[in-house]
Parts: sequence; C-alpha cells; structure tokens
Amino acid sequence: MVTTATTYHVPVLLHESIDGLAIQEGGTYVDVTFGGGGHSSEILERLKEKGRLYGFDQDADAEARTALLPQSGKNFTFVRSNFRYLKNWMRYYGVEHIDGLLADLGVSSHHLDDESRGFSFRFDAPLDMRMNKRGGMTAADIVNEYDEDRLADVIYLYGELKNARKIAATIARERGKKRIETTADLLNVTEQLFKREREKKDMAKLFQALRIEVNHEMDALREMLEAATELLAPGGRLSVITYHSLEDRIVKNFIKTGNAEGRIKQDFFGRMETPYKAINNKVIVPDDDEQQRNPRSRSAKLRIAERLNADKA
Repeated sequence: MVTTATTYHVPVLLHESIDGLAIQEGGTYVDVTFGGGGHSSEILERLKEKGRLYGFDQDADAEARTALLPQSGKNFTFVRSNFRYLKNWMRYYGVEHIDGLLADLGVSSHHLDDESRGFSFRFDAPLDMRMNKRGGMTAADIVNEYDEDRLADVIYLYGELKNARKIAATIARERGKKRIETTADLLNVTEQLFKREREKKDMAKLFQALRIEVNHEMDALREMLEAATELLAPGGRLSVITYHSLEDRIVKNFIKTGNAEGRIKQDFFGRMETPYKAINNKVIVPDDDEQQRNPRSRSAKLRIAERLNADKA
C-alpha cells in the first residue's frame, strides 16, 4: 500500500539564511519555497504589523500548512504558484519592490518520504515527480515518450551521469517491451548499469535528472532570479540555499555577474558591472551538529547577496 508523508523537513540553515536577509520590521519579503513553512515562520517572527511576507509553493500539501503560521492572517499571503511567476504575482499584488527573498531549492524530505509521489527509489510508486500535481508531464511520460537522444541529454545534463547514452538506450529498448510506469520498473531496467559501490548515488542522480526535467527547475530558477534582480530594492537581500552543482552554479553566476551564464559585463573603464554584492564570499555550509540532525543539510550551500544601487552596479 502506498502511503503519504505527514511531516515536513526541518528547515536547513534556518538562522543563517534568515539572518542573512537582515530583516526590517516593516519590510516586504518573499519566501519562494514555502514547503513546511519553517523559514517563513522565522521571517514572520521578526516582522511587525506593517511587514509583509509572500510565500510561494505550487504544492497543495504546502498550502495546507499555512494555518500553522504565526500571524498568518495579518501579514502573510500564500501564492500557490511556481516561483518562476514571481514578477507577475508581485505585480498582481501591487508590490513594486521587495526587501528580501529567500529560496531553499531542491526537493524537500517531505517529498522524498511521500511514497505516493515517486520522488524516491526507496518506494515502489507511480513514476510521477510533479511538484504541481494539477498538470504537466510526469516522469513516466518522459521515460516512455522522449526519444532516446533527448532522454540521454536529460540524464547527462541534469544527472551528470557519464553513461547517460547507455542508460537511455537501455530504457528505450525495455520500454518497447513494456511501458515503464513505476519507480520499481525504472530500477529493474537500470540498476544493472550502475557499479555496486556507487549504485545508490548514481540512481539518485538519475531520479534527480528526471525530477528537474519534469518540473523545469533550471528554467524556473533562472526566471525567478531575473525577477528577483528587478524587484529587490537597493540594499535588499537575496538568500539562497542550493543542494547540487547545477543550481549552485546558476546562483553563484547571478551573484557575481547578474546572469545565469556568468557573462562578465564591463563599463567604459573596464570595471565589472553586477547588480549584487556578495555578503559571504565563502559559501556557508551546515556545521557537523546540523548535518547529523538533518541528513538533507549535508549537501546544502548558502549564498547571500545584497542588491546594489543602479549607479553603483
């Protein structure tokens, strides 16, 4: 029997990420990854009545958690949407500038522990992986319907697996015999392709690749960071927690150069132009105690930046 998870993950780098926002009591803030509401709760604790927090999440499970927030009816607004639409929603609510934005990227332990969602190979479940269950392609659709070359590209780019071509070829061959519908089906087809000592790590990378493709995570991240750059007031803070090299590279590039690709722009005098100043030049990682308490935190990296004035960029 497939069961659903009832608890959410413990917030990663909670105080470090919220301290990095330098909360103003009457400021306007956005938590684009509401999840279980842990980070949002801490932000609300630091706001006064004139302060405002907008929490984004496309998952219905997250929306149900808003009732547990302190002051949730006074200065909190939940937006059930992908954070890639940040700019549109802020315009809808009449918000021209924000004082800080928090993003805790990746997949939560809640999703990994929910047997019904197909995010983890620990359970036999439908191969779904959608953050938003209201529509869109599932992981099963991708595995069964992408042509072999496109599937190999997804596995290589988002899973960084060197044998992506071989994995895609094996999947293409086996799906011709029987449609791959569940996590167990995918395991049975691919597990012989991974070396025993790296089997779990490489299988996790395969599932990561499919999850990123299903939810268009890299495109959404780029669009959100572009919107954040426009919305943040001078002196506003960006606080982002990443978990793998793909998303971390994009965030690092944005803070350094103002774009996802890391293209350096220079002014007339050859000085590099960027909309941000890094607050922590060295990435912040969880200490040993937090890593032991919260396994999800072991790969976490926190980057914090301040929005510069346009004439200082």
